Amino acid sequence: MLLYSGLNLAADLHMHSRYSPDGEIEVREVIKSCKNAGLSVVSLTDHNLVKGTAEALEIGRNYSLRVLPGIEIDCNYGGTDLHLLGYNINWESPDFTELEDHISRKVMDSFASMLDNLARYGIEANAGEILNKAEGRLPTSELIAEVLLNNPEYDRNPLLLPYRKGGERGDMPYINFYLDFFAQGKPAYVKIDYMDYREAIALIKKNNGVPVVAHPGQNLRGREALVEDLLDHGAEGLETFNNYHDNDQIAYFAHVAMKRKVLMTCGSDFHGKTKPLIKPGIFRTIKEFERYVAESIDRLRLRSA
Repeated sequence: MLLYSGLNLAADLHMHSRYSPDGEIEVREVIKSCKNAGLSVVSLTDHNLVKGTAEALEIGRNYSLRVLPGIEIDCNYGGTDLHLLGYNINWESPDFTELEDHISRKVMDSFASMLDNLARYGIEANAGEILNKAEGRLPTSELIAEVLLNNPEYDRNPLLLPYRKGGERGDMPYINFYLDFFAQGKPAYVKIDYMDYREAIALIKKNNGVPVVAHPGQNLRGREALVEDLLDHGAEGLETFNNYHDNDQIAYFAHVAMKRKVLMTCGSDFHGKTKPLIKPGIFRTIKEFERYVAESIDRLRLRSA
C-alpha cells in the first residue's frame, strides 16, 4: 500500500467512522482529527449507510469545517466489484435505509462461506468468536483477521506469520489479510451479489448526489481503461489522489478526468485500526494536478451550498 506524507490539499473526501463495519473511530473524533489536520472540506463516506451524517454535519459547523454529506456504495460492473462515492446526497432519504438493510442481509448471508473458504485454505476461524467481537455490527474480513491475530490459539498457524509484528505484511495486518485472502480473485473471496453499478449511479443521482468512482486503480488493476466506460455510464468524477494509486495511475486517471472534464477528487480512505498508517488528509498526489483537484473540490462545495 502506498502512503504519502505531505499535506498539499486542505480536503479529504473519503473517510470512515465507527458506523462503517470496518471503521473504528467515533464521528466526533474523525471530524476533530480533520480540524486538527488543518482541513477545510471533508466528507464522511461510510460503507453503504449514512448514520453518521447528521453528527458529522453538526460537529463540522461547530468547527467551521465544511462537511459534504457522503456515502460509499458497494456495486458491481461487468463482474468487477467497485466502490462508488456519492457526494451531496439527500442523506435523509429512505433509499439509504433500504440500501443499508439490503447490504446487511447480503453480507450476513456470505459470512459462513467466507469462513468455509478460509478453512479450506488452512485457516480455521471460530464464527461465534467473530460475531461476539462484532458487537452487533457486520462481521468483516478485517475483523476475522483481528480475531485470528489476537487469539493465542491461532499462534501456531504459519499462514498467519506474515501478518504478525515484524512480518512482511505486519504494517497494516488487518487490511493486508483482507487483500491477500478476501479481495476479489483471492482464495477466500465470496461473491456477493451487489447492485449493478448503473443502479448505484441512479440511486445517487435520484437523491441529488454526485457519483465519483472510488480508487479505480485498486479495483480495476490493469484494466484502468474501463474508467472510460464508468464515466460513459454516469460517473461524474474519479478519485485520483489516494493511498492506493502509484504515480502512473494518478497521471492516467488525471488525464482521463481532464480530457472528459469531470471531477478529480482526493481521499485518504481513513478507517482507524484496520488501516493504522492512514491519517485524515494524507494521500499520494502529483503537484501538476493539484489545481484541478482543488477546482473540483470547489465545484462540489458550491453544489452543496
